[in-house]
Amino acid sequence: MDSVNKITLLEQFDLFDGLSTDEKKRLSETMEYKKKPRYSVIYQPGEPSEHIFLLAKGPIKISTHSNEGKEVIKQLIHPEAVFGELSLVGETTRSETAQSLKEEVHYYTIRVADFQRIVFGNPTLSRRILNLFGKRMMAAEHKLEDLIFKDARSRIVGFLHQVVSERGRRVGYEMLLKHSLTHQDIANITCTSRQTVTLVLNELRKENLIYFNRGRILVRDMDELLASAA
Repeated sequence: MDSVNKITLLEQFDLFDGLSTDEKKRLSETMEYKKKPRYSVIYQPGEPSEHIFLLAKGPIKISTHSNEGKEVIKQLIHPEAVFGELSLVGETTRSETAQSLKEEVHYYTIRVADFQRIVFGNPTLSRRILNLFGKRMMAAEHKLEDLIFKDARSRIVGFLHQVVSERGRRVGYEMLLKHSLTHQDIANITCTSRQTVTLVLNELRKENLIYFNRGRILVRDMDELLASAA
């Protein structure tokens, strides 16, 4: 991808709204394009933490694994978002796994040293990065609160409501979400089991709150869905 197209891509990221034209050009010159097939690991624990990543196409998950191999998904990352940002705050080796879901992903890497040279000269970008970390910390706190105070059904319903609100599209009075998540992925996000996710989804369908098939969830009424978690 040439410099003009890279700059056009950067302008799709809210994080870079405060960059000047010259700064965008300098940053674009450091970007390296990569793509991975579905279900590919982009980085994993123990690897050097030397780059940040700009996701251009396809979803990925950020997760950790227990010694027994159980996965907990911390974040779902969608296009026009940055990931691997812990490398900006002193992480020297990766502590998480970044992996594509059931779609091919396209992304760009930027060396931390190159990125920091631009950050240090741009206070607006520095503030936006702090805001990025603040949102990540708040999301982690909310997830911890959910684990403490909510039962499995409430966590699953809450996740469905959140992801459909953020990424779904309205179809008449209903909301439709196209996604790349398996029942196991939803279980790993909500800290439940695949069997529990299947049970809850089937209950919601029987209650006429949702309809789902492979890769699609249709929510009949968002308010009623949320109320069902209470």
